[in-house]
Amino acid sequence: MPKISRFYGIIIRMFSEPSERHHVPHFHAYYQDDVAVFSISPIAVLGGSISQRQQRLVEAWAELHQEELLADWDMLRSGKKPARVEPLR
Repeated sequence: MPKISRFYGIIIRMFSEPSERHHVPHFHAYYQDDVAVFSISPIAVLGGSISQRQQRLVEAWAELHQEELLADWDMLRSGKKPARVEPLR
């Protein structure tokens, strides 16, 4: 699963499983032992959970990079590796 960004101990990954149909563009956020899945448009938690502080950081980052995340989703769906996205600073 390609890592597209990392900031404040949070790892952002995006992947597509060929056997699964993903109807909503999304990414996975990992922080310590927690995992949450976020939709890209609109930015929202689809499943899992991470602490509220980390969730707000991920949401702020995703808002800043929403267009890049959607472009990465399109690349992934066409069989290409998604590009790295600048971390939150």
